[in-house]
Amino acid sequence: MDKEKNLKRFSLNDNVLDLADLKFLPRWVILIIDLLIVLVSLFISHLLILGLDVKHYQVYPLSYVFGFIIAVNVLYMYIFKTYLGVIRHSTFVDLFKIFLANLCGVLTIVIINYTYFLSSSEKVVLIPFLGLYFAISCLFLFVFRLCVKGFFNIIKENKRSGSRKKIYILGDDDTSVAIAQVILSNPNLPFDIKGFISYHDKKVSIKLLDKPIITKSNFIKNLKNGVSDVSGVLVIKEALQREELDFWVNVFLENNLKIYKAPSLQKLRSNEMINQINTIQIEDLLNRRPIKLDNLEVKKRHFQKTILVTGGAGSIGREIVRQVALLEPLQIVILDQSETPLYDTELEMKETYPHINFKFVLADISNLSRLEPIFKKYNFSMVYHAAAYKHVPLVEENPHEAVLVNVMGTKNLALLASKYGVNRFVMVSTDKAVNPTNVMGASKRVAELFVQSLQNLEGNSTKFITTRFGNVLGSNGSVIPHFRKQIEKGGPVTITHPDIVRYFMTIAEACELVLNAGTMGQGGEIYVFDMGEPVKILDLAKRMIKLSGFEPDIDIKIIYTGLRPGEKLYEELLSDNARTLPTSHEKIMISKDPSMQFEEIDELTELVIEFSKKEEKQEIVRILKSIVKEFKSNNSIYESLDK
Repeated sequence: MDKEKNLKRFSLNDNVLDLADLKFLPRWVILIIDLLIVLVSLFISHLLILGLDVKHYQVYPLSYVFGFIIAVNVLYMYIFKTYLGVIRHSTFVDLFKIFLANLCGVLTIVIINYTYFLSSSEKVVLIPFLGLYFAISCLFLFVFRLCVKGFFNIIKENKRSGSRKKIYILGDDDTSVAIAQVILSNPNLPFDIKGFISYHDKKVSIKLLDKPIITKSNFIKNLKNGVSDVSGVLVIKEALQREELDFWVNVFLENNLKIYKAPSLQKLRSNEMINQINTIQIEDLLNRRPIKLDNLEVKKRHFQKTILVTGGAGSIGREIVRQVALLEPLQIVILDQSETPLYDTELEMKETYPHINFKFVLADISNLSRLEPIFKKYNFSMVYHAAAYKHVPLVEENPHEAVLVNVMGTKNLALLASKYGVNRFVMVSTDKAVNPTNVMGASKRVAELFVQSLQNLEGNSTKFITTRFGNVLGSNGSVIPHFRKQIEKGGPVTITHPDIVRYFMTIAEACELVLNAGTMGQGGEIYVFDMGEPVKILDLAKRMIKLSGFEPDIDIKIIYTGLRPGEKLYEELLSDNARTLPTSHEKIMISKDPSMQFEEIDELTELVIEFSKKEEKQEIVRILKSIVKEFKSNNSIYESLDK
């Protein structure tokens, strides 16, 4: 080990100099080295020609001929800038410039040679000598650069291999090679690439970047036999289908290998890679490929329009604001009742989108007198209603607050949207509104019914649209950030029930649905999204623990706390008596739930709001059950009302 260090370093007085960290040589030094190589090439060519007993120069002395050739070479080295490239980073382009400079130099001398011959019947230098010189000089200049490049690569590899993490790259395609090249060229990255894992079992006897390719079966076989010289694998998530990603992640986790996520090719820049290669997260495994709809139509609906986003400081509302800001609106009004999150949102939006005109309004949507001046002041084209109370156990304890915000707040906004001629009103709902077992879900279902009822009201011109989806990855208070905090503290991880399952989608995906539904809808629809397969929360927790480098129930305990009030094991997207209609996109459907007439739902909502102001919990829930017939309480004090 000491010998290797001594090869890499030498002492200058009391300072130790690392060759890998040497600054680039001045360009004039490179030019002098190249000229010395040219001079050596001339002498070698001269000696080889003399060995054939041929005098290659006939008119002028040898020193004059050599001086002439070197002068022509310097001219073309300057023209092609062959000395500007950094030798240790030489590429094919650099070598090609050298070839062109030498070729042009030789051709110029040949032209001058023949011109002189036509005027004096004598040649300055013989053509065979020039051909030999051209070949030798190109070879020596190439070899010089390749040797320097190889020397620094060896030093870099030795320096890199000491404390760096040995990894394989999953895949042997162009993307894998491009990412490997960036890693190998960046000494700041803490990775040492040992090879590539092929997606297939076909054995190939080639190397990529001088690194071996191991077949899928051989890699798995080595892992089973305990033969592994790496600590982790770099995965290019975009190159894999969901099933393939799950397969490989299971293989790596079962064999205690760290899984790293490579950045996308758009972010593939050497100086940024150090912040972009991270261990893979559970969100990466749950993500689906993004669904793109008619973005042209979406932009048309928002371009130079004034948009209102309620709950704009929440996780869903804030992402809606981000996506709307990209569509060049005239103005975005962000309304929320939480002061600190709203201020944080203001700081983010003004920094990220300085060209967008934002207005930040601190207000409670249950306060009609506060909301109406806002609708009077701004000519809203679109309203995205994301403000709501959503935490099931808290809302179960405080049903009056659920009604005041989720029902009364929605009612206020929807009536004002209709009164002031807002083009479209898009409500963000939840799968918990389907066959609800808790007050939160029931209150959202009542809000859905009220919004729908306005569509056919006489004099209304606003299109009222509802979007309904499941749990959102990384949203405030969601299960994944909660599990992550528990794992960071060393556990235990708490799960309410071993059989509980949930649907998941990303925040960006959810908000894209909201924007597109607002564009697609003609009014009165409830859009539901194909959420894919439900995820078992126990499996989710185990995977998160393994991805963090721990073993479930050994390093991190998993304990069951029992279902919370109002919680159910399985969420649904459609009610029992609902039908679905297809849309222009296979992943989005329209749910044809039963609806109510405006007069009926208006009267019932006024009644439940009155009891909410008096905080009469039992009566509030009883009225909610009379409105939402399928509302059956589960694990709740309100179960007695179902008898």
